Amino acid sequence: MAKKIIVIGSGFGGLAAALRMRAKGFDVTLVEKHKDLGGRARVFKKDKFTYDGGPTVITAPYLFDELFSLFNKKISDYVKIVPLDLWYRFVFNDGENFDYNGDDKAMEEQVKKFSSKDYEGYKKLVNFTEKIFDKGFTDLSDRPFNNLIFMLKQVPALLKLKSYKSVYSLVSNYISNEKLRRVFSMHPLLVGGNPFSTTSIYTLILFLEKKWGIHYSMGGTGSVVNALEKLMKEENIKIIKNAEVTEILTKNKVVKSIEINKSEVIDCDYIICNSDPPNVYKNLIKSKNNYNFLFKQKMKRMDYSMGLFVYYFGSKKKYNNVAHHTIYFGESYEKHLNKIFEKKVLSEDISYYLHRPSATDPKMAPDGQDAFYVLVPVPNNLSKINWKNEGDKFKNLVLDKMDKSVLPGIKENVVSDFYLTPDYFEKDLATLHGSGFSIQPKFSQSAYFRFHNQSEIFENLYFVGAGTHPGAGMPGVLSSAKVLDRLF
Repeated sequence: MAKKIIVIGSGFGGLAAALRMRAKGFDVTLVEKHKDLGGRARVFKKDKFTYDGGPTVITAPYLFDELFSLFNKKISDYVKIVPLDLWYRFVFNDGENFDYNGDDKAMEEQVKKFSSKDYEGYKKLVNFTEKIFDKGFTDLSDRPFNNLIFMLKQVPALLKLKSYKSVYSLVSNYISNEKLRRVFSMHPLLVGGNPFSTTSIYTLILFLEKKWGIHYSMGGTGSVVNALEKLMKEENIKIIKNAEVTEILTKNKVVKSIEINKSEVIDCDYIICNSDPPNVYKNLIKSKNNYNFLFKQKMKRMDYSMGLFVYYFGSKKKYNNVAHHTIYFGESYEKHLNKIFEKKVLSEDISYYLHRPSATDPKMAPDGQDAFYVLVPVPNNLSKINWKNEGDKFKNLVLDKMDKSVLPGIKENVVSDFYLTPDYFEKDLATLHGSGFSIQPKFSQSAYFRFHNQSEIFENLYFVGAGTHPGAGMPGVLSSAKVLDRLF
């Protein structure tokens, strides 16, 4: 009789974990709170527009390929994933653009356009990030950090790679131009970190993008979710939707079962949580008798990622000159990020990430129209911001900023819209304090110092997703499921 695993949550970490455990022969049940799968990668449809809920940048697509190959199947039979020529267009508040891609010659031209003296530094930076990538991603992204001794063994190599520096500080060692510093240090924001405090290990993202490129799944990221759901059904993984886990039931240091919708109880041998670890430990496990002093201190000391304001909108006008991915920098950088992460106050001097999937996939919008979402970093809910009062005002601020920069005339052309605030992340996605990416990727909150893939408290409780090792972002959460292969 196969042992029973329950996977809680159907973000990409949970989907990958369910498939990997099924490939090992376990009886797997996936439980999802919503009527659809995907977690942050849910899909919203409104007024004939299709909006991806969350992640839109696919890097390291081989991690998806692996899930299908576990069952001797090909992902290409389920979904079409295409490489993008232009990865990001960076737009500065003075109107200057930097087009970021994988072409060495084009990148040379772009860097030299801003600062010819920084090109050699840029090349040295890329070479150094390759070394970080080799250690941080290739060697360690799928290794469990449940053991302090294993962590201590990595310290000399991590120190050699200057892991004590922040991303911005490391980039600044090689590059002097402030605009270029922003371009090459922004990657922590994609995984919930402040470039001025995130460990420089996360510069590996720069090389990861260079190695595999940036991709898009036709039909939106939701089409990958649909493909994985189809695969799970083919492989006899039981999927229960509209099932909110209201409690994880424990006995001593063993998890025994889950309660769903405050009524039904399902027994199991193991639980894998794709739900946010701090939320699980605080709210889903009622009995905290087994939490020791050190673990309680760990819970208390954690710094959480920023929140996200995500505005989805459809335009009756097509903006043919707008890239698939645009990152707009406001006037300030460090000062603005300090307001978000430390002071936890809203700023009018915003930066934002604009996603235009209809640039690559016209079917995401009605004929002759465009689908967008704009993601704006904001303070998490420790800020006590009342989004019911501030939401519309902030939406109008964002619209005004886009109208004056990347999307002229957009205020008159919006025909469909809605927005999500940190309240959605806290209530619907169950992230503590409405953080967009669980805990911040600081050195003191990385690897062994994050929440462990195998629970520090309960012997048969496991975690995947943004809050555990190796961290947020699509490659991160997919790799967290690979860690389980080493634990089971």
